[in-house]
Amino acid sequence: MARWLPRSADLTRFCQKLNRVKTLEDDMMETSFNRCLSTIDLTLLGIGGMVGSGLYVLTGTVAKEIAGPAVIVSFIIAGFASLLAALCYAEFGARVPKTGSAYMFTYVSVGEIWAFLIGWNVLLEYMIGGAAVARAWSGYLDSIFNHKIKNFTETHVGTWQVPFLARYPDFLAAAILLVATAFISFGAKVSSWLNHVFSAISMGVILFILIMGFILAQPKNWSTQEGGFAPYGLSGIMAGTATCFYAFVGFDVIAASSEEARNPQRAVPRAIAFSLGLATGAYILVSVVLTLMVPWHTLDPDSALADAFYRRGYAWAGFLVAAGSICAMNTVLLSNLFSLPRIVYAMAEDGLFFQVFSRVHPRTQVPVVGIVVFGLLMALLALVFDLEALVQFLSIGTLLAYTFVAASIIVLRFQQQKVDVPAPAASGRPSSESHEGPSASELKEYESFSDKLQLVDRDKSKEHREPGQLKAAFEPYLEFLSDFYPGEVVTVAVVTLMVSAICLCSILVFGNTHLHLPTWSYSLLLVLFSLGFLLSLLLIWAHEQQRGTQTFQIPLVPLSPALSIVLNIYLMLKLSYMTWLRFAIWLLLGLLVYFGYGIWHSKENLREPRPQRVSARYVVFPSGSLEERVQAVQPSSQPAAGLPDTDTDDCKR
Repeated sequence: MARWLPRSADLTRFCQKLNRVKTLEDDMMETSFNRCLSTIDLTLLGIGGMVGSGLYVLTGTVAKEIAGPAVIVSFIIAGFASLLAALCYAEFGARVPKTGSAYMFTYVSVGEIWAFLIGWNVLLEYMIGGAAVARAWSGYLDSIFNHKIKNFTETHVGTWQVPFLARYPDFLAAAILLVATAFISFGAKVSSWLNHVFSAISMGVILFILIMGFILAQPKNWSTQEGGFAPYGLSGIMAGTATCFYAFVGFDVIAASSEEARNPQRAVPRAIAFSLGLATGAYILVSVVLTLMVPWHTLDPDSALADAFYRRGYAWAGFLVAAGSICAMNTVLLSNLFSLPRIVYAMAEDGLFFQVFSRVHPRTQVPVVGIVVFGLLMALLALVFDLEALVQFLSIGTLLAYTFVAASIIVLRFQQQKVDVPAPAASGRPSSESHEGPSASELKEYESFSDKLQLVDRDKSKEHREPGQLKAAFEPYLEFLSDFYPGEVVTVAVVTLMVSAICLCSILVFGNTHLHLPTWSYSLLLVLFSLGFLLSLLLIWAHEQQRGTQTFQIPLVPLSPALSIVLNIYLMLKLSYMTWLRFAIWLLLGLLVYFGYGIWHSKENLREPRPQRVSARYVVFPSGSLEERVQAVQPSSQPAAGLPDTDTDDCKR
């Protein structure tokens, strides 16, 4: 029985395979893609990913059913929360200008299996998201024509009552996805140009809504006679924040496009900041004019803006709102179809996914196989599946990606940077400017013992500490941590921080409702897990981090990523149990793909040195000392290269 159990060395090697990180190329600007996107292109891609149908539907739904006019505050808080995650993406996109977004960022800092699972979840997120937007686009256009398309399909094609399938096939949604797939396959420049057109129309309509809305605004709609500004109180504002948070999930398209940016070090952070700022401003201002035009409790959740203009006597404005909504949905479709094949390409290029998806068309310089295959899959989803039950699945994949990216920022910031060491001089003599000793100008004669102590203190204060090492100020109090490798303590502290955050958020979400904890145990657990979180945060802060890099860095590390981690975990735990069940099933499928294909074809697996058999020879001297010499096994007639055959010499001794 014991011989079938794996040895500890095999388990250690297996765990190392799972957690190996990606080796980046020396020249990260080298790519098979076409670096043609400017800051404006990336900004409009980000705006297109965030300002979609949510602006025309989500604002009215949250205002009427969750928060009232205080939806404005909900969008402000949600925008700030999204900013924490967006800044993490901005730093990674500038430092690692490679396609892959959250998958790539996790691979270079946390480990291979975690990166694969993030990429696997983002893949499904984009597929369901694109198909859901296509069905919404189809339904919106159909409503303009009094549902004639739906009635024609049900009459001539038929309906079915099957679980998880739509009531009738949506050919219009599938068709718009196929058309968008064709445009995306023509190259990044064509996709960017098309996105510019739709974004310009959408922003023009938003500007019209704001101007007309402020003209028609009536401050009495926020008065106490209509229920006040915050009729649902603080709980309604926070519940609205959780819903509004998902309106900003499209900015990761900018990070996914960093390998096609001309100057990603500057363009990616700026584009993320500009697009998130403009999207947040648009959501806030539209919420203001919407709740000022008509009383919030009379809004139509399905078409709040069009209905508001209609009730104020401007029915013709509804057609403009409909046009803006359709253009906004087009930009979201393009954003999904643009990002998804590039993430699949990054996984295939690293060997973790099927190699066929890593092919780049020599003319258009885009992963055309991934675009066509996943465009067809997305069209199939939109054609026959009922996506309402799956839409909530989008949230958990996004939040998990945000969590791992935030954790990766902390790990990467406290890792040692790769520094190019200058080659030694050609001559065999040592350089006179060696760093191993003081220069001639610094030489001084110290005679007294106090002078020597002062010299030692001065040298210790000038000692350069690498990232991941304990700060000099904390060394007298945490001296036992100085024996660990740089960054090792930080990695353990990050894991402890995430576990504490999960426990803390679990108590907050389930403590009173599902667990029915008494007040004393509820408070005690909150205090204990909060202390664990804060102590992990302080332990990370007590170590040196990378300074003075030329690319963008998120401020207040590790505090900013830690806050992002807590917020994302809290929102994940607020999702329904059915979402978690579907998520677990999808994860199991991903693990089958990884252990069946990815772990064996990974490029990092090919880079690992193959183990060699070694032998040890011992020679016992009369004095009783023991000398061991280890060398690679080879034919006895051939001594090791570069080594003398010392067997006979040992015997002669």
